[in-house]
Amino acid sequence: MARRSRNRNQTPVIPEIKHATIESLDQEGRGVTHVEGKTIFIDGALPNEKVTFQSVRIKPSYEVANVVEVLKQSNQRVTPKCPHFGLCGGCKLQHLDFAAQVAAKQRLLENDLWHIGKVKAENMLPPLYGPTWGYRHKARLSVKYVEKKQRVLVGFNEKATRYVAVMDSCEVLVPEVSALIAPLQTMIVQLSIRDKLPQIELAVGEPSPSSASEPVEGNVKPVIVLILRIMAALTPEDEALLKAFADDHAVQIWTQTKGPDTIKPFYPLDGAQLQYSLPEFGLTYPFKPNEFTQVNPQINQVMIRRAMQLLAPQADEHIADFFCGIGNFTLPIARSGAQVLGLEGLANLVDRANESAQLNDLGHVKFGVADLFKMTPDALTNLGVFDKWLVDPPRDGAFELIKSLDANNSDHNNNPRRIVYVSCNPATLARDAGVLVNEKGYILKAAGVINMFPHTAHVESIALFERVA
Repeated sequence: MARRSRNRNQTPVIPEIKHATIESLDQEGRGVTHVEGKTIFIDGALPNEKVTFQSVRIKPSYEVANVVEVLKQSNQRVTPKCPHFGLCGGCKLQHLDFAAQVAAKQRLLENDLWHIGKVKAENMLPPLYGPTWGYRHKARLSVKYVEKKQRVLVGFNEKATRYVAVMDSCEVLVPEVSALIAPLQTMIVQLSIRDKLPQIELAVGEPSPSSASEPVEGNVKPVIVLILRIMAALTPEDEALLKAFADDHAVQIWTQTKGPDTIKPFYPLDGAQLQYSLPEFGLTYPFKPNEFTQVNPQINQVMIRRAMQLLAPQADEHIADFFCGIGNFTLPIARSGAQVLGLEGLANLVDRANESAQLNDLGHVKFGVADLFKMTPDALTNLGVFDKWLVDPPRDGAFELIKSLDANNSDHNNNPRRIVYVSCNPATLARDAGVLVNEKGYILKAAGVINMFPHTAHVESIALFERVA
């Protein structure tokens, strides 16, 4: 059968503009309403607002739309600080008052716990929050050479597209990094490989003793590393431009030609080590720019303090830290004198954790490599008996680990008495909480949000589970 040709003169159907009153926010920070029996997700709308909207995606049971006009504003609507808000996809909630952002995340956590896990915390913890701007110490920026305009764009992608947003600053990046966006654009356009440099990954660390011989209080620059993903060889002229940029802006430039194992320093070769510290516990952590660390170091300190308060580690206890990374929680636990085992799936992170344990003179902590997404009851039993657990998984959660507690059902007292679960996805936390409470004999004693990513819809949270006696 011949394919029917499309009528090129046919006028495209433009969705009509409709009215709605916004009921709530969804997990992506969009306003939610219901019109004619369908759920409508409206970008840019806030609860209790009356708006007009136009749909950009229409499905049988729901629609995705954009605000056309706000007819009646919420009293929690504020003027976004960033001039790129609405175009850049990095932040979605700058138009919502900061306290209201945190409250919305707390409600989302409570709703997920109940609707997904069928559990309710005995106590909702006060939210943890910190600096609202200039907090982000790690990011991945897209790079695009626009041949027609003979310019380079560096920044986050536009909202709901793969296009790079036109921007020359970013309010959530640390100021020293935000100030690099425009100079990077100017420098990259001069490179021979300007169209073969799709990404820059950045990492910021605290000043180290080697980065300043006589630091001046209040004027110490952070250590900044830029990893350039390059798809072609650098020419001598390119190398000269990169070295001059590094010198002029006091940054380190690393390169990545293929996979993560090709990441290496380019210039200077003797740059200061990236590191962060936990002064409350007297700890310092060195790390490589591509290794996972929390993007918000100020909130990280507060989060660890709360985790230690909930876990309450004691010197005579055996404690497991699952998904331990470079030992962010493991080493503070070890400071209590407890015997700690940290398990992590990536060998390079385990190497870094061992380095930090040695640097901080902690001998009663061990680290190992394990695929915790494939945990089994037998494998969990072979690890031994632990008084307490700390669990800090990625977005997929810790389902197989939690399910494997079945191995200890023959002796209920072998289950950890207390589990502190740190989550970056309330939906998977709720799922795992349902298993712990409804199948494994635990009580959800407390839960609360950690506002690790202000002005975004991302929800970090922490929960405390205790075994039923």
